[in-house]
Amino acid sequence: MRRPAPPAAGLLPPGATGCDSHAEGDIGYSACGRSSRHGWLPGLQNRWPAREHQGVVSVILLLGGTSETAPLAAGMVKAGFAVLVSTATDIPLELDDHPQLRRRSGPLDAPGLEELIRDNAIGVLVDATHPYATAISVLAAMTARRLSVPCLTFVRPGIDAAMVSDPDGITFAADHDEAARLACAGGKAVLLTTGSRNLRPYAEEAKRTGAPLIVRVLSHPDSLAACRAAGIPPEMVIAAKGPFSVEENVNTIRKFGIAVLVTKDSGAAGAVPEKIAAAKLEKCRMIVIGRPLTGDGPVFQSIEKLIKYLEMNKQMR
Repeated sequence: MRRPAPPAAGLLPPGATGCDSHAEGDIGYSACGRSSRHGWLPGLQNRWPAREHQGVVSVILLLGGTSETAPLAAGMVKAGFAVLVSTATDIPLELDDHPQLRRRSGPLDAPGLEELIRDNAIGVLVDATHPYATAISVLAAMTARRLSVPCLTFVRPGIDAAMVSDPDGITFAADHDEAARLACAGGKAVLLTTGSRNLRPYAEEAKRTGAPLIVRVLSHPDSLAACRAAGIPPEMVIAAKGPFSVEENVNTIRKFGIAVLVTKDSGAAGAVPEKIAAAKLEKCRMIVIGRPLTGDGPVFQSIEKLIKYLEMNKQMR
C-alpha cells in the first residue's frame, strides 16, 4: 500500500476521521459504506460529511478506470478536494489511503449516477474514463447538465506527429465497423488490441473473409466471457495486461503471423508508439480507430491544468 498523503485541511468537520481502508482481494476500497446501487462496502456510512459552505466545490466525482485515474485523484486530494473515484469494474488502482479519498465500483445507469451525485453532495464531475467509453461519457454529460453540475473531461493525449514519423501503412477508421472491414478485407491474420467491448464486428468480418483473428484482452472474467460470446476460440485469445513493449508486440506479431494490427488512438498512455514501432519493424498494416467526440464542457489533456482549473474555480456552483 502506498504511503498515505497528509490530510487535506478544511474539508472534514472537527472530529471526522474519514474512512478506513479495506482490501478485497488485490483491490483497495475505501470502507465508507455501500448501497447495492452504489457499490460501497456493506454496513458503513455512505455519505460524505456535509459541506460547510454551500456552493464551494469540496467533493469531486471522478469517473475513471484508466492509468491516469490514480494521479488525477492524488492531485485533487492534494489540492484540498474530497474525491470519490468511480470505476465500472474492480480493476486495481494505486490509490492513496486517505480520508478524503473513496472508491466505488460497478456500472452506473442514469438513475444510479444521479443518486450517486445527490447522495454525496458532488460539486463537480470529472470524466476521465477511456476515450472510447462513449456510453458513460454521454451519460455523465447529460446527467451533469440536468443537475446543473459542472462536468470536466480529461482525455489522454492521442497520436501526434512525433509518434507517426512515417504515416505509410497507417489507416484511420471512423469506428469499429469500418476498422473491422478494413482489417479483414485481405483475409490475412489480424491482431486486435482494442479491448473486449466491441469484438462482434471483427469476429463477423473475420468469419466472412476467412481472416484469422487474434484478440488481446485483459485477463478479467468479463473480458474472457466477451470473447466466448463473440465466438473467438480460446487459442486465439491473448489474456494479458499491458502496456506492452516493442519487443513483446514483435514477438506476438511473429508468433501468429500477423499482417494487420488494430488499435485505438490511446496515445502514449496506451502504448500506441510501441505498437507503431513493432508494426513498422514487421511490416504490418495498422488500423487506428479515431476518437469519438462526446460532452460539451471544458476538455483537458494535462492533469496539472485540470487541477489548476479546479483550484481557480472553486465557486463553480
